[in-house]
Amino acid sequence: MAEDLTKDDLSDGQMSLMDHLTELRSRLLLSIIIFIVLFVICLVRIGDPSTSIADQVYLFLQKPLADLLAERGGRMIFTGLHEGFFTQIKVAFFTSISISLPIILIQVWKFVAPGLYKNERSAMLPFMIATPFLFVLGAAMVYYMVIPLAWQFFLSFEISPGQGALPIEVEPRISEYLSLVMRLMFAFGLSFELPVVLLLLVKSGFVTPEGLASKRRYAILISFIAAAILTPPDVISQVMLATPIILLYEISIIASKIMYKNNLSNEQKRFFKNIGSFFPFTKKNLCSKE
Repeated sequence: MAEDLTKDDLSDGQMSLMDHLTELRSRLLLSIIIFIVLFVICLVRIGDPSTSIADQVYLFLQKPLADLLAERGGRMIFTGLHEGFFTQIKVAFFTSISISLPIILIQVWKFVAPGLYKNERSAMLPFMIATPFLFVLGAAMVYYMVIPLAWQFFLSFEISPGQGALPIEVEPRISEYLSLVMRLMFAFGLSFELPVVLLLLVKSGFVTPEGLASKRRYAILISFIAAAILTPPDVISQVMLATPIILLYEISIIASKIMYKNNLSNEQKRFFKNIGSFFPFTKKNLCSKE
């Protein structure tokens, strides 16, 4: 495989260690400056009445609960003088991170790509594109599917005054609500990165499709354990997180089989055939069948 890689496969030019450090510093500074600018823009209040981007984002996150409470006119509260301000800070932080993340990933790619062969760059680029896409897909699923069902379940524990007892009504704090929503979004977003992680492990040779398939039952168990830890203590949220994880695991096995057969070179097959007996997850099984 090494003889197939010529100088044309390498990026043009050679850089010293100081050049690399200088480039890394400039790209880090650019990413930090972009994040700070977006953070300030999210906090600035404009218009009449004055609102900020952080306000609009919080209203968007609040909408599933507002729709459920619209009939009886529910409200949200904050119990500390500083709570509203720091909630806005958190919203602006998460919003600026989400907006600047593609730019940060581009900067990371531009720094790493010159040190890769052309075939390595072409292999890594789909993973760089899929990472933010899958995260957004997971966050969208929790917002449009999981949160409405979970909120409806939690609101079912209210007690109306007509049942012979004092009424019990929900008045969520704005900081607790934000923490719960962000926890769910990050849990689903990170869980949807499972195909990227597994395909990278297969491509690097640490695991094989056969190894992933043989550990399916353990993956199902771990999926439900992770769902129980990451989601609120209700069955609906846990099942709705564990089910996509299991489906993504199965999709990863199918995709890894296709990628594995297309990318495994003869040299790699001989190498893993020789050392495969020492590692249960290596590529020996597939090589021995050929």
